[in-house]
Amino acid sequence: MVGPVGFATRRLALGVADYILTMGLLRWTWRGLADDAFAGELPEFRPSDRETVRDMMAGRYLLSSKLVETGGASPFSLEIEHAEWEWNLHGFSWLRHFRDVRDPGERRFARTLVLDWIGRDGNFERDSWAPALCAQRVLNWLRHLPLLLDGANAEQSRTIQRSLGTQLQSLKVRGRLASEPSDALFAAIALVGGELCDQGEKTDVEGRLRQLNALLANQLDSDGLHLSRSPKLQLQLLVELASICRALGGQKGEAVGELAAQVERMHESLDALTLSSGEPVYFNGCGQLPHDVLIAVQANGSGRRRKSGLLGGYGIIRNGEAVVIADSGLVPPPEFAGEAHSSALAFEFSHGTELILGSCGPAPADLPESRALFRQGIAHSAPTIDGQDANPLRQSGPLAGRLLSSATPPLLRLDAADHLLTLKTAGYAKRFGVELERRLTLLSEGTTLVGQDRMIATGTPSGNLDLRFHLAPGVMVRRNRGEGIVRLVLPNGAVWSFLWEGAELHEEDSVRQSSYVGFHKTHQLVLEADVVAGAEIAWIFTLEQH
Repeated sequence: MVGPVGFATRRLALGVADYILTMGLLRWTWRGLADDAFAGELPEFRPSDRETVRDMMAGRYLLSSKLVETGGASPFSLEIEHAEWEWNLHGFSWLRHFRDVRDPGERRFARTLVLDWIGRDGNFERDSWAPALCAQRVLNWLRHLPLLLDGANAEQSRTIQRSLGTQLQSLKVRGRLASEPSDALFAAIALVGGELCDQGEKTDVEGRLRQLNALLANQLDSDGLHLSRSPKLQLQLLVELASICRALGGQKGEAVGELAAQVERMHESLDALTLSSGEPVYFNGCGQLPHDVLIAVQANGSGRRRKSGLLGGYGIIRNGEAVVIADSGLVPPPEFAGEAHSSALAFEFSHGTELILGSCGPAPADLPESRALFRQGIAHSAPTIDGQDANPLRQSGPLAGRLLSSATPPLLRLDAADHLLTLKTAGYAKRFGVELERRLTLLSEGTTLVGQDRMIATGTPSGNLDLRFHLAPGVMVRRNRGEGIVRLVLPNGAVWSFLWEGAELHEEDSVRQSSYVGFHKTHQLVLEADVVAGAEIAWIFTLEQH
């Protein structure tokens, strides 16, 4: 890991090297090495949906909540302004839905789509051959190679095999030049998959495993959480790693054991960041994840981490049926901060199967101009001063769009016996003369959440403090004029009371963004107060007992 200047310099150098190696003049040098033959040996553990097959054959492609009707045209011939739809289409994760089909026409349709992609994008194209996307496509083809080759003529089989080899060879070359660490990691996973499915002697499986283990060791913290701190990326990596671990089966060896141990820690970390409602927290680029895939991935772990703790800059309190997960605002190293959110002191709160408080999630894929907005503190259940973030996004220069730390590391402390979590950020000290401290306590078997937000002077305090509480979809707000209490009616009928002191309250509109079902219109409660040395705002959510 390097500092901001070193990262920017290294990123530029790697970008130039990758551009040169992917020029048409030099590309033949790595395309010509792709002569291996492969057999499908990677297990597919994700569930399939027969209805998706029928829809696709009828020209309806529902990917990442975006429905595109092709009218009989190839989906690869369309230009769709929806990055996640395009990524899903070119990644071929939808091939799993054809896994159990027996009808020759349906199997031929899947092979036709693969051959169509090869015909249109089989020659290098920078977007559709991005290392992480290329790696996921290769792994999905390897999972379903028998499906693709069954019934294919000799020329079609050679075309598919040749394309697989070319893509793997590109990953061998470009993985080393990836400026985004996760790109290099996805490439390394795909290369292990390629070795496992190679019909040759598989002499390099051990070497590829050692390279993969080294990358994992450099990109995971001591708890097994990816340094991007993103539950979404954690799940994406586990999808691919789970297939590799299953393919290795009962194989022995130091490299196999090391991989299994690292993957198990990754499972534990993802599970720790999952609320009682069954969904991971919406922090650092994570929104709603496909629930069926999440369950399938979690089933590959050996157990669940269901206790309070500290993990990768997050604090977790579990008491009774309630879970609180808070973000200290720890900023990843610059090379891991491309999707990081400025969510210092933000938290999400669930009770039983119901989410009560959350965050807005990432920006919709078809609104790329709003990406920065959804990464700000105002999109989280967090405090902000004058609408500014504790750690603002860099606006210009080679590090534009990255979150960079501008203060001392945040404080994160847990008193597990008292179910008390303390977080403090110095991100506002230079600009507004205060540090912010938030104390969260779960009481009475999780039926009461008490919060205290304190302003600690470090200079001359100034500005206006907002505390935002983004309510979950379906939560209704009930408040009688003049009363100092708000009642929240959850979709399951439970009623929670919200009380506060030391600030003025008002209600605003909000949203919760899902990659799979789009926007949910929601509400948020906002507490406002002047920034004053030593001032404290207290608030409480409590379940009304009937």
